[in-house]
Amino acid sequence: MSHDYRLKLAIALSMGLAAGTAPAHHGVAGLGAAGLAGPGATLESATSSVLPQGSTLLYGKLDYSQYETFDPDPLAPEGLYSNYMMLGVGHGFTPWFSGYLFLPYHIKADEPGGFDTSGFADISLFGQVGFKYDQGFGLVPATESLDDLEDWHFTVFGGLTLPTGEPNLRNAGGEIDPGKSTGFGKPSFSAGLTATRMLAPRWTLNAELSGVWFQEYRYDDGTRARFGTETRFNTALIYRARTDPERRLRVDTVLEVQYLGLQRDRADGVGEEATGGSMVYLMPGVRLSIDRVSLAAGVKFPAWTDLNEESEQQGAEGKEDYRIVFSASWLF
Repeated sequence: MSHDYRLKLAIALSMGLAAGTAPAHHGVAGLGAAGLAGPGATLESATSSVLPQGSTLLYGKLDYSQYETFDPDPLAPEGLYSNYMMLGVGHGFTPWFSGYLFLPYHIKADEPGGFDTSGFADISLFGQVGFKYDQGFGLVPATESLDDLEDWHFTVFGGLTLPTGEPNLRNAGGEIDPGKSTGFGKPSFSAGLTATRMLAPRWTLNAELSGVWFQEYRYDDGTRARFGTETRFNTALIYRARTDPERRLRVDTVLEVQYLGLQRDRADGVGEEATGGSMVYLMPGVRLSIDRVSLAAGVKFPAWTDLNEESEQQGAEGKEDYRIVFSASWLF
């Protein structure tokens, strides 16, 4: 079973759990992206920004993954690329609590002659609570000065997916490949922490620690399967490269370092070969913010991998040639 969990939190939260920016799980656009001064926003990782009370965020994202291929045999087509698209909406219910809903659409394509799938995937729901530290911990207040924005900020967040996708897609031979399906069959659960601090007037440090847990699902062919738990530790360094107060324009350059640890998938209670492992991604990119609109783009590639039975994990996380990530958000 190939495992490629693309409803990752860093993606869903990159703009949705960030106050005025973004995670991304990830995975939001937050105040950091909308403001000319203050902390910068990540490209994909979740940040410590919550949405302003009463504000709403519209969010869209495209994650294109191109995979390495090794076998030239046309009778054994390999995974070629995946498109993970997402639409989302967030709302600031209080100064310290934001809620988000995301609707993803997945396209997973093999080389010619292979098994291609596409469709809407499982809807995801997230909630995020924001804190700040200034002579003690407290919930994020309704208003903060620029000096307040330079303090340590933290969030805790949690979420789940609803089984709205299709877990039982079959290939031409009538076989089910859970890794190519668009749904997990049962809810999955996510939780995480973030920490953000301005290091200097133009520099911001961001960190995210999060996990995703899956339930066992019985497929229509009788197989019982559960995807392996995912653990993420992401760090990002953001540099405010330019501001133009008259145009309310801001440009940030970003470098993210993302660690992903995957436990083995299990089928009928037994760990599956060629699943699981650890990897580190590098992701440089740029974020452009104009008033309340934010656009971000980055290129992501595996810098280090330690996968179980690595030579057999073609088309899975850690085996990409590259990934191109683009997101856009509007806060109003």
